[in-house]
Formats: sequence, structure tokens, C-alpha cells
Amino acid sequence: MTDTIVVSTDGSALGNPNGPMGWAWADHAKDAGDGGEPGHEHDSRGYDAGGATNGTNQIGELCAVLEALRAHPGEQKLIIESDSQYAINCSTKWVKGWKNNGWKNAQKKPVKNRELIQAIDEAISQRPGPVEFKWVKGHAGNAGNELVDELARTYAGDCRSGARDGYLPIEGWRALLNSEYSRGTDVPPDVQLVLDGKADAASLREHAADAGRLATRDDSESRKSLADLLAEPEGVPDDLGGVSDAVSDADVRASRRTMPAEMRAMSSHMEIAQSMSQPVQPVVQPVAQPALPAPSGLRVTGDVRFSPAPKTSPYFDGTPMHVRGYIAVDGFVDGDGNLTITDADFLRD
Repeated sequence: MTDTIVVSTDGSALGNPNGPMGWAWADHAKDAGDGGEPGHEHDSRGYDAGGATNGTNQIGELCAVLEALRAHPGEQKLIIESDSQYAINCSTKWVKGWKNNGWKNAQKKPVKNRELIQAIDEAISQRPGPVEFKWVKGHAGNAGNELVDELARTYAGDCRSGARDGYLPIEGWRALLNSEYSRGTDVPPDVQLVLDGKADAASLREHAADAGRLATRDDSESRKSLADLLAEPEGVPDDLGGVSDAVSDADVRASRRTMPAEMRAMSSHMEIAQSMSQPVQPVVQPVAQPALPAPSGLRVTGDVRFSPAPKTSPYFDGTPMHVRGYIAVDGFVDGDGNLTITDADFLRD
């Protein structure tokens, strides 16, 4: 048991402002959730992430701070590490002046993202234990910061592709929808019921908790690493395509379109949870290799990027991970032979 809890938070908007947005927090301690340590009112994953089809870095950063506070409501000292001076100053310095000025800024205009800032201020004031913010430099090798950045960007990308529904605290939805970036936002039906006053905001958290339990109901599967899944001798991991050799890529895309939103979220979210949970294991070559598609005669050269990256696992030892498989490609090749690949499924051979 520790008297201090440390978490990292981050927000990300792809094409900020008004690109697909994500947020995330993650514990520094392992196995602290789900009753593991006092003060951790969250599941055993030790992190949470969400996003929306559009938004800003600032909204994402504030959502991450608010959700981290709500997931750690105890008497322990809570240290929130963030690379956002905006989120830190909103939560500690500027909020005092804004409250005194009737939530108007120095230009006498309404404070942006007021709903989130008020909720953060309330969460801090009601928390029995103290809250301290620590600024860390982004993209500078800080393990916690790199992890939440990856989680936030991954969720933002999944919102853009439709793999996952938007998931924000209700104050985040209100801040987003009251902003100049609200046009075209995909609002999930359960969120709209809350916004319309036909349901309580607590129902959104209950739904999220149920989704988390669903995603981790089988510990033997959900706690495998990405390397473990790529090395499995039979089938293909659901989160990396979910197909066998008898199923075409078109069938996979069709099945995902008809999959309930909660299951789509679980399928995509599982990849991150698995990469965080176990040490990267050596790849074991299966005895029998399934048949591969017939060679097309085409050759492809260039770099690809796996997501989530192996370095986001707390057990990553710096050793490159060997993988073998093929990439499902769906796009157009220009006259020079160039094709931009975005979030393509990697299929183990």
C-alpha cells in the first residue's frame, strides 16, 4: 500500500483543432485497480481512454484530468503528470480568477471549456486527499507520458474510422457541443439521452464499466501481449483482424459494420489492454502454417508502424519484436506506385 498515487494524463486531437480527439490516463503502479490498492476506483487494467469524432487537444487534456480524478477519489495524495500547461493552469491557477470574474476571461468573454474546468475544480475540492500536478515534457521518453499519448491517439483514430463510439465525461460532451467545433460531432444515443435530460449521467459510467468488464471477462485471453497474439499457431487475433484463412477481408469489414458498438469497442480496445498487461514473449513458430494468399507478383518497400507500439508495454525491454504475416490493404496506388496505408489490419500467417 502507498500513500501516494501517480498517474499520467494526455489528450490528443488528430489535425487539431477539430480533428478526431482522444484522452487517456494511466496508473504508474501495476495491479492497483479492482481492489488491488486503496484509492483506485477503477478496473484492473489500470488505465482508461476515450474520445470523440472531433474536438481539440485542450478538451482531450481536460477530460483526461477529470477522469483521472474520478478514478482516484481517496485520501491518498494524487500526483497527476501532464505535458499540458493549459490543463495544469486551468486546474490550479486560472480557475480562481475565472470564478471571481463570473467565468469571464481577461477579454470579458466566456471561458472556453467551462463545463470541464468547473467539474475538475469540484472534484479537487471534494477529494479527501491532496492533488498535485507535475508538468512533464511530451515526447521525451517519459514512459507514462508515451503510454497515455499512444492510448489517446489510438482512441482518436478509432473514432475517426468508426471502430469505436465516442466516450467522454458528460462535461466533455457539453464543452465540445458548446464549442465552435460541435458541427458534425457523432453523439452516441445514450449520451444524447443524458443531454436531453432523459437519463442520468451516472448511466454512462455504468455502461462504460460494463464494457470494461466485458473486455476483460476472460483473463487468460485479455492479458496476453501483442507479441503473444501474433505468435498463436491457430486463427488470427480478433483485435488484429479477427479472420481465419477461410474468411476474406471484405467479410471482416462487413462483420465489423454489423457488430454492436460495444463489441466493436471491445475488439479495438483489447489490443491496447493486451499490450500493457504481459511481458513481451519470444515468438514461437507454429508447427503447421496456414496457407497464404497466392503471390501477386507485386513487391512493397517502406516502413510501417504497428499500433499500439511495443514500447507502450511497461515490460518492453528494448528488443525488437519479430512478427510474420501480411497486411490487408484497401486503397489506390498512384502512377509512381505509392499507397498511403492507414490503420490496416495485420494478419498473422
